[in-house]
Amino acid sequence: MRMYDLIRKKRDGGELSQAEIVFMIAGYVDGEIPDYQMAAMLMAIYLNGMTKEETSIMTNQVTHSGDVVDLSAIEGVKVDKHSTGGVGDKTTLIIGPIVASCGVKVAKMSGRGLGHTGGTVDKLESIKGFESTLSKEEFIDIVNRVGIAVIGQSKNLAPADKKLYALRDVTATVESIPLIAVSIMGKKLAAGNDSILLDIKVGSGAFMKKFEDAAELASTMVSIGEQAGKRTAALITDMDIPLGCAIGNSLEIIEAVDTLNGNGPADLTSLCIELSANMLYLAGKGSLDACSEMAKDSLSSKRALTCFIDMVEAQGGDSSLIKDVSTFQKAPYCFSVKSPGTGYITHMNSEKCGTASSLLGAGRLTKDSVIDYLAGIILTKKIGDKVMKGEEIARLYASDSTLFDEAAKVYLDAVTLGKHVEKRPLIFARIDSSGIEMYK
Repeated sequence: MRMYDLIRKKRDGGELSQAEIVFMIAGYVDGEIPDYQMAAMLMAIYLNGMTKEETSIMTNQVTHSGDVVDLSAIEGVKVDKHSTGGVGDKTTLIIGPIVASCGVKVAKMSGRGLGHTGGTVDKLESIKGFESTLSKEEFIDIVNRVGIAVIGQSKNLAPADKKLYALRDVTATVESIPLIAVSIMGKKLAAGNDSILLDIKVGSGAFMKKFEDAAELASTMVSIGEQAGKRTAALITDMDIPLGCAIGNSLEIIEAVDTLNGNGPADLTSLCIELSANMLYLAGKGSLDACSEMAKDSLSSKRALTCFIDMVEAQGGDSSLIKDVSTFQKAPYCFSVKSPGTGYITHMNSEKCGTASSLLGAGRLTKDSVIDYLAGIILTKKIGDKVMKGEEIARLYASDSTLFDEAAKVYLDAVTLGKHVEKRPLIFARIDSSGIEMYK
């Protein structure tokens, strides 16, 4: 078997067999297939797509290219959630404790942020002492005792994906929906959970800009999960506006705790209840309506907050910060962004909002960038709010005051004022093995 022949076959619209995909992925990981040949294959896939069968087989090979986590020592059903990334997306910090407090185990491996999207691990590490690197035994013990633990991804988790993504990044093939599905699901299946909920973002701050593309990606990933024997569903949710009001690591922790205390922004709270309900449903806890009531009760009773505190303590974090978020260290400098005119905020480009936060030091512009946990943005006005010229619409926080000018310009460029506001739903659709259900 030769890689040359496989490239030509896919270039001409053919379907690769299981043996051919196994040969290709194994050979690339082992270094026997050079980058230039794999780059040609990726472009052929980008141009001609992949069948569901090809996508499923390739995902399986990526999953088994490295460590596959064995969570059998964790008692009960284990459920995972993956978001395709967004601005202000701190949902894991809220829904994880909600679900765990309802009796479903959450053994979560999360990534770090790059570019305009924040990483859950970065946010948690803004809590003094929090340890995101645990041994397998420590991780399993905490999940069994507390119900939830969140750690960084293993370095040997789906190594084929790391090589493939690095190549896609420099060959203009990142946007291929089958390759995105392979990348995400290869890692999710290697993480060893029983059920998977996917939060597929769509809008200006998301990787998927159009609903049709988000729906295709969601359907592909649900199919992969179900074929692998994992109960899988997806929600397509809005990222045309930042989620909640906080963007930045410690600022998002504070907002997550406020939400667990019942004082969070309406959009963040509503989405977290829906995500939690779907995770509980996938874990077999009852109907979606019943699971929604369970999630609401977990919040109102503060059981979810207690669970979050227990997790922070178990992973070495200073829980006094969670019990009183006013004790979090504050950024030394703050800048008030004023509205350039009068009207309603009709649009906010989420990607630009995230870029502004990164310029303040809250995100990584490159993989080697050092994060400032104190930096970020608090949105004091959002879409639908009426503002007067000169009125504050956001507060910027940084440890270096010289960063404000550029960040403020980018933020103001993200905000559109107008006379009329068109409402967008928070959740567009739900997709599972039975098909797609549109939300009203």
